Amino acid sequence: MSDERQVDADLDEALRIFTEQRGRLFGIAYRMLGTVSDAEDLVQDTWIRWQNTDRAQVDEPAAFLATVITRLSINVLQSARVKRETYIGPWLPEPVNTEADPTLGAERAEALQFAILLLLEKLTPTERAAYVLREAFDYPYDRIAEVISSSAVSARQLVSRARAHLASAKRAQISPSRQRRLLEAFLVAARRGDADELERLFADDVVSYTDGNGVKLAARIPVVGRARVAKFVAAFSHHFWVGKDVEWVEVNGQPAALLVEDGAVTTAVTITADGDGIEQLLWLMSPTKLGHVMAGA
Repeated sequence: MSDERQVDADLDEALRIFTEQRGRLFGIAYRMLGTVSDAEDLVQDTWIRWQNTDRAQVDEPAAFLATVITRLSINVLQSARVKRETYIGPWLPEPVNTEADPTLGAERAEALQFAILLLLEKLTPTERAAYVLREAFDYPYDRIAEVISSSAVSARQLVSRARAHLASAKRAQISPSRQRRLLEAFLVAARRGDADELERLFADDVVSYTDGNGVKLAARIPVVGRARVAKFVAAFSHHFWVGKDVEWVEVNGQPAALLVEDGAVTTAVTITADGDGIEQLLWLMSPTKLGHVMAGA
């Protein structure tokens, strides 16, 4: 085989391996970063590094690629908090449609739900990496240690600390069917402007977060407390819902309502809830975060 043909064959094999791992790589990066565009950028960066690697020296390509994208994600996270200081209003993870891939490239659908993703934001980048690799991808501790350049004992401790941070959210999780019923009831009461019914649906310490990055009608600060959130939602009932149709999708493994106006999605609404009612109202209104809420987007 000529040198040129050998190069082509090697690249074809590199592409085949990378394509097989692409879903998993995206799943790692998305859970780490919370945004589709950043995750896709790191998948592309990983492909470039894979192309430029002496692949003959790589015994386990899947492990190599996962290590690369995890370390890239850690680096991005270390600068992301500074970047978000310029964001207008609350920052929420970008919703991603999970109807076609309920686990988003992972062994299981862990670290996808909004309640967990929001709490993952409070972990250090290394804690987040250890938790994601263990809980979503079932990595053994010695492999996690290799990825994050630590010992297996340290990796186990990182996962343990992360689990402790997330314990309250995991205990409080309710079924998707109950989540949908609560969200449906919320939409009915919200469109009517029925503050009393809204209060009945809310937990005492409910918080309404709107991620709009400055778009019109997007609240720029969280609204906290049962009565305040009910009054807040009821106050815009007479104009916010006019001309909007509701479509139902599954994002991040949970039901969400899409508000569609003139064929365009303007808002995605979802909730986190426990036995006491709706704990968080999550309004996604930033146009850059609504591109992947429809199936096949």
